[in-house]
Amino acid sequence: MSTSEDRPVDPTPVHTTELPPTPTRDRNIPASAWVEAPDELRRLEPEALYKRRIGRWLLWRSGPARGDHATYVALDAEDLTRIHRFALTPEGTGSGEGPGGTVHERFRTWKEDLRDHG
Repeated sequence: MSTSEDRPVDPTPVHTTELPPTPTRDRNIPASAWVEAPDELRRLEPEALYKRRIGRWLLWRSGPARGDHATYVALDAEDLTRIHRFALTPEGTGSGEGPGGTVHERFRTWKEDLRDHG
């Protein structure tokens, strides 16, 4: 089975309503293909790739899933100015404030905060 990093990047333009609710298994959708992508997301290096929806939140990742620094970005699909970030270190530790106002050190609890506030 391939990892998400092995999947081809699909530059086909996509609108917010077309972003799938579950992870894509056949391709990666880059931020540059998302027509409504805020500049803040477009400026991330390496380029952010779409991961999935969590409630009303659109989850993107800049960087690899493991072994190096990565930034997860969640954008409110109904208000793209509402943005939350989670920074992940190579050691697996991280930090990010969720929409509930709590600063999380675990990625799982940050995602649960997204789920509970969306």
